[in-house]
Amino acid sequence: MTVAVDDELWSAIGDPIRRRLLDQLLAEGVGTPTSLSDRLPISRQAVAKHLGVLDRAGLVHATPMGRERRYEVDEAQLARAVRQLNEVGRTWDARLNRVKRIAEQIQRQQSALGDTHG
Repeated sequence: MTVAVDDELWSAIGDPIRRRLLDQLLAEGVGTPTSLSDRLPISRQAVAKHLGVLDRAGLVHATPMGRERRYEVDEAQLARAVRQLNEVGRTWDARLNRVKRIAEQIQRQQSALGDTHG
């Protein structure tokens, strides 16, 4: 089974600050740009922009709360990301195993040639 890789999703997860935001939200359940910026070395505005990217990728969803927005991780979308990552890992394992087999075959052929020319 091949899982299509969602580039927007992986672009969102690819940023270290956004991964830290996801970690914070997973640990605490919910957070606002203000509460999350208190734990990171970036401004509330920067946190809000990063949360916007995560929201567009579907990794978090926001609920208005007074003048702020309260963010939570979308667990279904995060599970989808994990499935994609696992599939990518299996694909690369298979590719690397093919490369290894080819390299071993070349090495055996070179050893055989060396034995006959020795």
